[in-house]
Amino acid sequence: MGDSCCGQTKTFDGMSAEYKKRLIWVTIINLVMFGVEMGGGQLSGSQALKADALDFLQDGVTYAISFWVIGRAQSIRATAALFKGFTLLAMGLWVAGSTVYQFFYVGLPHAETMGLIGFLALGANLASVFLLVAYKDGDANVRSVWLCSRNDAIGNVGVMLAAVAVWFTASGWPDLIVAIIMAGLFLSSAWQVLNQSIRELRDAKTAPKRAT
Repeated sequence: MGDSCCGQTKTFDGMSAEYKKRLIWVTIINLVMFGVEMGGGQLSGSQALKADALDFLQDGVTYAISFWVIGRAQSIRATAALFKGFTLLAMGLWVAGSTVYQFFYVGLPHAETMGLIGFLALGANLASVFLLVAYKDGDANVRSVWLCSRNDAIGNVGVMLAAVAVWFTASGWPDLIVAIIMAGLFLSSAWQVLNQSIRELRDAKTAPKRAT
């Protein structure tokens, strides 16, 4: 989403009352679902649910930071996006590392709990995606918000598929495979956000020189 002026397109920076309102709603949804899904992950012994719960927490923090930086200087918004990119990177590495550890001790998650919590989480994420889809394009700050919401929806579909596979195969491997896929998704999103935020930081530094 962008505004056109004199033949140039301005990247959407979040300066919209409607966007801010939607951001508040998705922040609340994600923080509530972090508690629900982490509890479900502990009860079911599901690594995929725990990974997805951490994604909810990271998203809630991301949305709160995104709301705080709206309207601030480009350098501040890009720095915030850079921080969020590094948190996505750290989360992806943590999920990958903890899942590799689980490969040496594969327990059988409780498929019914996985499916139930995964269904609730999917509903929450689809609501978030619906609220934010109109604002999926923008600066690094806005872009990171959309990528987080998209990742959650994809992750929840994966959790539900893993629950079905665990139930049919009586094996914990589907749960671990989905967790690894989610880790890869986090790392891919981190790469996108970091690249865009670094470019915007460079643009912010050179902008005064261009104006003179």
